[in-house]
Amino acid sequence: MSLQVIDASVVYPGQRGRSSTEALHAVNLTVEAGEFVVVLGASGCGKSTLLNLIAGFVAPTAGRIVLDGQNIQGPGADRSVVFQKHALLPWLNVRDNVAFGLSLQGRGKAERYKISEHFIEILGLRGFEDAPVYTLSGGMQQRVGIARALTCDPKLLLLDEPLGALDALTRERAQELILRVWDGSGKSVLLITHSVEEALFMGTKLIVMSPRPGRITHTFELSFSRRFLAGQTARSVKASADFIALREQVLQIIFADEEAA
Repeated sequence: MSLQVIDASVVYPGQRGRSSTEALHAVNLTVEAGEFVVVLGASGCGKSTLLNLIAGFVAPTAGRIVLDGQNIQGPGADRSVVFQKHALLPWLNVRDNVAFGLSLQGRGKAERYKISEHFIEILGLRGFEDAPVYTLSGGMQQRVGIARALTCDPKLLLLDEPLGALDALTRERAQELILRVWDGSGKSVLLITHSVEEALFMGTKLIVMSPRPGRITHTFELSFSRRFLAGQTARSVKASADFIALREQVLQIIFADEEAA
């Protein structure tokens, strides 16, 4: 899997006589197989616009988005999105929510449930298969959303602030779970977040964007997630001197961007 964002710009037309807004300007980004790329930046830097471009929800005003040599023309089964609000179907139970994407592909019930069982297991949802999703905690609902995204076997998993509404402890546990699932699946992931600590801990590559218009200003290669997956605790990784130093460096970049905006 190889994703390329090539000189991509997005301009939103003005409404009611207002001038147009350039949300992204000449963005170039590559996501390779097995990478966990995190996009971070001040509010208004175009993070969600970039994700929507890759998902195919928005078309670039200029430039192009290429996945495995093919221009992205719209949404496709090769990309799955998990949103901040889980977007589950409240009238379905956990099993049927996880299997929903497969039903849209026309898979038979027995096949859907067989595939779903694997992701129900690895996302820690065993025993809740028949539970209505509205009875679950926010953290468990997000796990259902991630399981549903993975059942369709996408080439690229797009995560749009999926942990933003969770309390601190649940969020940290969810970070660890997502890393383990990513490590076991071999998928490529692109995560949008507002949390510097989350970005540094989870990514193998960090992209920092500057606002108005959104553009990539800094790229960092990261090793912290690999340390966690190799056996270090999340707390020890986040308390390490190099983690703290890079966190402060990235915060300074973002604060400077906000002051300049």
